[in-house]
Amino acid sequence: MMTVVRILFAAGLSLALGVASLQAQEQELAAPLPLNELRTFAEVLDRIRSAYVEPVDDATLLENAIRGMLEGLDPHSAYLEPEAFQGLQDSTTGQFGGLGIEIGQEDGFIRVISPIDDTPAARAGIEAGDLIIKIDDQPVKGMSLVDAVNLMRGEAGSKVTLTLVRGTGSPFEVELTRAVIRVASVRSEELESGYAYLRITQFQNNTGDEVRRSLGSLNPNGELKGLVLDLRNNPGGVLQSAVEVADSFLDQGLIVYTQGRLSNAEMRFSATSNNPSRGVPLVVLINGGSASASEIVAGALQDHARAVIMGTDSFGKGSVQTVLPLNNDRALKLTTALYYTPNGRSIQAQGIVPDIHVERGRVTQEREEAGYREADLQRHLGNINGEERTTRQVQAERSERRQDTDYQLSQALNLLKGLNITRSRQ
Repeated sequence: MMTVVRILFAAGLSLALGVASLQAQEQELAAPLPLNELRTFAEVLDRIRSAYVEPVDDATLLENAIRGMLEGLDPHSAYLEPEAFQGLQDSTTGQFGGLGIEIGQEDGFIRVISPIDDTPAARAGIEAGDLIIKIDDQPVKGMSLVDAVNLMRGEAGSKVTLTLVRGTGSPFEVELTRAVIRVASVRSEELESGYAYLRITQFQNNTGDEVRRSLGSLNPNGELKGLVLDLRNNPGGVLQSAVEVADSFLDQGLIVYTQGRLSNAEMRFSATSNNPSRGVPLVVLINGGSASASEIVAGALQDHARAVIMGTDSFGKGSVQTVLPLNNDRALKLTTALYYTPNGRSIQAQGIVPDIHVERGRVTQEREEAGYREADLQRHLGNINGEERTTRQVQAERSERRQDTDYQLSQALNLLKGLNITRSRQ
């Protein structure tokens, strides 16, 4: 089983339920207290207080017990102390401190789930799936996830060295400088005439609005021939933002629904008629680092046949966490529901399976031999259309673009071009 946490607690708030209403329903579902187990708990507490090799105060023991209760439920439920609670809130506004990676615990080691774009981890070349075996020369085998996080976080500007293993390769070291990370959740650009690229790094509170603005600037007159929506290595975030992003590409129909034991945990989200994408052909890129809110968007667009999903299987986090503030600057992050795609698919521990499976790779181009084109020759005949392209012009057009080094993106762009060619010939 894998336990997942974002460095400096950057996992997104998935769903906010009414606390008062939730507490009322909790009381309705409350069962009689298990007296035998409570007696055992009291006995264990007393034995530790009297017999443990060093004195431990009652507050520490009780906080450890609370933490253990939450961690024993599932990988995503947690007891948030003040610093963790504040960090969780900071992450949804796009600013937090750390290295910029989401990590998980697997078989006693720490594995990278996803690096975040434009952060120290991403710039250092850390990749999803990398195994962290040492932090500043301290082996992580058997180390708790909390202890690993504490070692990796620190003051902005300070350095930390990670020893990693990638696949079956040899261990290698990466030195990173900690930073206050400000994440721009959406960025866009034109790949080439008529085709655009929209990247979402994580789902923050304002991501839906940013996507709508980007679509407006990319496709002001509805002439865009194709769009690539990149959700790779996007670990998720705010549920409402995922709904808003999916709604930007859909005219109607269900986007996602949730089911849990409490009635407040059963919610349905549907698309509105305000669709700024104007039906532009769409390819969505996903991979093993696409989780939670990313899977909601990909699943909705796949079920409605609105987009072609391309890449590799997503992470498979289909649960909803509710953050319940306590009265002492602490909070519970509790799994309260599972979410389902419009067709009723639960992707928990399964993930979104792409329509077209394309593994990660890098496009390499052989250098074209120096030579001449007809347009380079003196006294060449002109073109009746008035268009001529010399060797120098062709080479200038081949300057490196994003799709020239990203194989999955290149395949997505080629698919969009193919769709437009076949449609134009019908």
